[in-house]
Amino acid sequence: MGLPFQGFIDYVRFERRYAANTVRSYRDDLEQFFNYLKGVFGELQPADISSAYVRSWLASLKDQKLSSRTITRKISTLQSYFKYMLKMEMITQTPMSNIHVPKISKRLPVFVESRDLKQLFSNIEFPDDWQGKTDRLIISIFYQTGLRLSELINLREDKIDFGNRTIKVLGKGNKERIIPIHSSLMKEIRDYLKEKNAKIDQADRQFLLINERGKKLYPKYAYLSVRKYLAMVTTVDKKSPHVLRHSFATHLMNGGADLNSVKELLGHSSLAATQVYTHNTIEKLKEVYQKAHPKA
Repeated sequence: MGLPFQGFIDYVRFERRYAANTVRSYRDDLEQFFNYLKGVFGELQPADISSAYVRSWLASLKDQKLSSRTITRKISTLQSYFKYMLKMEMITQTPMSNIHVPKISKRLPVFVESRDLKQLFSNIEFPDDWQGKTDRLIISIFYQTGLRLSELINLREDKIDFGNRTIKVLGKGNKERIIPIHSSLMKEIRDYLKEKNAKIDQADRQFLLINERGKKLYPKYAYLSVRKYLAMVTTVDKKSPHVLRHSFATHLMNGGADLNSVKELLGHSSLAATQVYTHNTIEKLKEVYQKAHPKA
């Protein structure tokens, strides 16, 4: 007998085209959930699962001292799974309707100060080899476009429009968006492609970024590259591609960008996800006020 959630995993992977990390997270959460049920209550079919079983699992997670954020994510996984099961008419009601979602204290997105990123591009020397050129371009694209890690890794050469100075990105839910880019970044991409075609034997011509063997990059490569170079210029706790995405959005907002425009650039489906960056802007305004106003 197959896994009770394999159909759902196939659905989010092949039909919804979710990112590999999201699919893996769903699989891990559901595997943990069904293993718990089997260990405590015995073998259960999805139609037999009631709210009481779900609450029992959530209580066990709380006993493990998992954060509210982690538990909320796992609840979201179950909600998506049982919603799919309802849609497929494999259950007649969802056990999630009476499940309470824990409150999460809002955390402001971590970002790197613009002066620190300026120092990175102006004063930090990248090695003059293929890895150094790739590392610099990775960080440039992350910061100047706000791409997600999966979007950068899968950025295709044929999605770069040199004439209009834009790139076309395939984002979450298989949605495409067009991002304008600065002429300096376009030159960096053009130079990278020129050297790629001239010097890298059997280079992958489909995806923009490759390693010295000509192969498409792994996500971990980009992650480690960003962490290495951010550690040279900033003391923020998190040093990841997503921090550069946050930095992109925060610096746009601090520069007076329209909220709807930032939403479109980031590929958010609703303004609610983008509004968190206005809090960072307000914090910046408070800082300026405290430093500059005589009555502060």
